[in-house]
Amino acid sequence: MRSRFHFAELRNKEAVPEPLTTEWKYRGRAVTPEDIAFIRKLVTENPGASRRALSAKLCEAWQWKQANGALRDMVCRGLLLMLHRAGQIELPEIRFRPCNPLVKRERPQPVLIDTTALTGALGGIQPISLQQVRRTADEPLFNSLMEHHHYPGYEQPVGEHLKYLVWAQGRPIACLAWSSAPRHPGSRDRYPGWSPAARRRNLRFIAYNTRFLILPWIRIPHLASHIPGRAAKVLSGDWEWLYSHPVYFAETFIDPGRFRGTCYRAANWVLMGQTTGRGKASNSHRPNRSIKEILGLPLTPRFRELLSEEDKGSMWMWRNWIA
Repeated sequence: MRSRFHFAELRNKEAVPEPLTTEWKYRGRAVTPEDIAFIRKLVTENPGASRRALSAKLCEAWQWKQANGALRDMVCRGLLLMLHRAGQIELPEIRFRPCNPLVKRERPQPVLIDTTALTGALGGIQPISLQQVRRTADEPLFNSLMEHHHYPGYEQPVGEHLKYLVWAQGRPIACLAWSSAPRHPGSRDRYPGWSPAARRRNLRFIAYNTRFLILPWIRIPHLASHIPGRAAKVLSGDWEWLYSHPVYFAETFIDPGRFRGTCYRAANWVLMGQTTGRGKASNSHRPNRSIKEILGLPLTPRFRELLSEEDKGSMWMWRNWIA
């Protein structure tokens, strides 16, 4: 009888909810029990608010904003949804389900351009110009060229990103794409020597070269190393113009099974190490994809100092970052 009573007593104790002590994390932000209590109160005090409105109110309350002042609305909505699914908060019912363009995105259509072979010396096709086409009328041309002439095809970037068309003799000859940097490549993180806190704060100051395409009918020696060097000179200024902050460092990944990365090395990019081959969704220590080399290029001699800065106040002195 004692054992049965003892078992029932334990079972009843397990049924009683324990106080919330777990600390949640989402996109690098720690969410404490006090934060969850604040969100619950926010939902209770705004019974008629939609999920979108609650996200905006929470961003304002936490001052959760991008460098350009825009609310981090989509990140905040993801956080709220995670807590809702975990049973930590109760969000209102979804009022409207818009069509998600990412599910059935139309592939970029071919664009009619001059495909005549262009050969000769690099000096013979000067001047060469780089045009940042993100949010311009020429962005569809960039998307089309990537879709039909780059081996992985076109993929819509997420987060901060820039797109460049390279022009010579009135025609496009190459494309470059840049996006926000991956969060945890160990070889990259050891190179600037920053702390975990500095990495979380300053990761946005690194640009990741995701795509580099020279159109197949362009055969100009040394063009492939000339373009990354030219891009490095304008990248930070263009990033600041669009996103209200510069970048101090550039990186890219090279699949040695396909490429040697000669054009980057010739443009003074340095080898920082290799990826683990696991990817961000891996739940084991075994590689599940190709291992890539990580190459980097400082965009300012002070990149280590600037990337290692942990004080938010002094970080905004970046307007003098070239000095």
